[in-house]
Amino acid sequence: MSTANVVVEERERVEAWRRQELARAGYPAEAAEELAARSDVDLRVAVSLLERGCRPEVALRILR
Repeated sequence: MSTANVVVEERERVEAWRRQELARAGYPAEAAEELAARSDVDLRVAVSLLERGCRPEVALRILR
């Protein structure tokens, strides 16, 4: 397996994990998918917004 393949697989695993965490926090599937793919979105911040009572649609607007 090439180094490039390993990097791609690792990125896919990380995105899948982020997507699961975002969905578990309360983001709808499409929003979780979008946010999970963005390396500029801090997962802890995204989850914290919902934990502090921010509605998912408002949190998504903040993070975009």
